[in-house]
Amino acid sequence: MKHQKLFKEITSDLKKVEKELDKILKVGDPILSQTCIYLLQAGGKRMRPGFTLLSGKFFDYNFEKILPVAMALEIIHMATLVHDDVVDASLTRRGRPTLAAGWGNTVSIATGDYLFAKALELIVKIDDTEISSILANVCVEMCQGEIQQIKFSFDVQQNYKQYYYRIQRKTALLIGLCCKLGAMVSNANKRQVWVLHNYGHCLGIAFQIVDDILDISADPKILGKPVGGDIRQGIITLPMIYALNDSPNSERLKELIGKETKSEIEIEEAVFLIKQSGGIEKSRHIVDLYVDKAIKSLSELPDIPSREALVELAKFVGERSY
Repeated sequence: MKHQKLFKEITSDLKKVEKELDKILKVGDPILSQTCIYLLQAGGKRMRPGFTLLSGKFFDYNFEKILPVAMALEIIHMATLVHDDVVDASLTRRGRPTLAAGWGNTVSIATGDYLFAKALELIVKIDDTEISSILANVCVEMCQGEIQQIKFSFDVQQNYKQYYYRIQRKTALLIGLCCKLGAMVSNANKRQVWVLHNYGHCLGIAFQIVDDILDISADPKILGKPVGGDIRQGIITLPMIYALNDSPNSERLKELIGKETKSEIEIEEAVFLIKQSGGIEKSRHIVDLYVDKAIKSLSELPDIPSREALVELAKFVGERSY
């Protein structure tokens, strides 16, 4: 896959991260062991540890020091996905049954809680109160973003400000944190930490908007799940907001999106109207703006292979189809 080639600068270290994740998540309890192994075998892009390691490469890079940070951030990401699938009642992710589909909600929630606890164990080992505090604050804000999403489900009056508030906490905060902590652990100065955090934050916003676009426009076989998931769950995304504001069929869209129970025919109609409204193209334009902003952030950093990797990763995020 293209993103794996972009991580060539850190390929061997990413493999070590994967090996250590496998080791730390193999536990004595048979059910937890099964669920954690299942999650690891699902793969994923491992972009968060990738961003962490690449951000550290600009400075005093020490793999043993940055390893627990990279692992903790990936484990937190895994935990949020598990909890999201329970909240969203998702049956598939990346083309595979979700943990909730295989083991039920109770086991899934317990597994997500366990993953958060393992991430905390790793962070404690770093013995840096500033990093621990920053990570705790981000986890709190991520939870607030999730509550906001639940609170405003099926609310077709949502505006752009509410949408950006939510996706910053849902996605951008964690990706920004990966870049920030990678730099901090590697002894970057405050300005350099800010630059990489800004890069990650902008890229995180672009990443989530692309996710929201793909949920409407992607090939389900490539996406690994049916399109229209956000419409089913009442999650109001940027393409929907554009369509609700600009479509000549906005009243019909409000009726469709605002319904808590929808038929597949109604979901298909909503998807068609969103596409017809130009909401996808307008959202793509916003993605391009954030990707460009992320790339420009890097101009202050040394021109080394890691910078080129981060530039290419930003382009990949903007262009991805899965």
